[in-house]
Amino acid sequence: MPTPSAAWNKGRLLGQKPPLKPKAIWSIRIRLQLANKTRDLALFNLALDSKLRGCDLVSLRVRVSQGGAVASRAIVMQRKTQRPVQFEITEPAREAVAAWMLRAELRGGGYLFPGRKQDAHLSLRQYARLVKGWVACVGLDPTRYGTHSLRRTKATLIYKRTKNIRAIQLLLGHDKLESTVRYLGIEVDDALEISEQIEI
Repeated sequence: MPTPSAAWNKGRLLGQKPPLKPKAIWSIRIRLQLANKTRDLALFNLALDSKLRGCDLVSLRVRVSQGGAVASRAIVMQRKTQRPVQFEITEPAREAVAAWMLRAELRGGGYLFPGRKQDAHLSLRQYARLVKGWVACVGLDPTRYGTHSLRRTKATLIYKRTKNIRAIQLLLGHDKLESTVRYLGIEVDDALEISEQIEI
């Protein structure tokens, strides 16, 4: 009888990766600024603002607008769903992206985050390694966080402030509202808490 092999998930933490808390966001930003990691800061800020999956984030291309300024909004066709999704780019992200484009001498049409190979973008594996490094440098357990933590962070914060699931669905580009509910981890307790705040 053959010996059973170890389970593929033995010793791994499975399930949804938690979003970052505001304190961790600011700690990571400050560390990246102090270390003068221009690309990492642009990638981190854009990941939070865009709420894109890693595959869509790393494959963003440079679009040069009139005046060379970074736009305050963008639209991307998602690879997974083949549906467009719009997102805002806040002032800190625009500044970081502009600084990165200047430093890396990026031209229109090329990848915003180029990889090591010519005409290739930053790999998903490298992006995941960067995220692990960022969370580890602020004392968080890197096994608990991943690229999806960044996708979920702003969406979760918006939901906590507004409780508007439909808005989150649009921002994440989900087809079904049920997907957004599962994605945010909304439980019965959340629904009851909202209901308790409404008096008739």
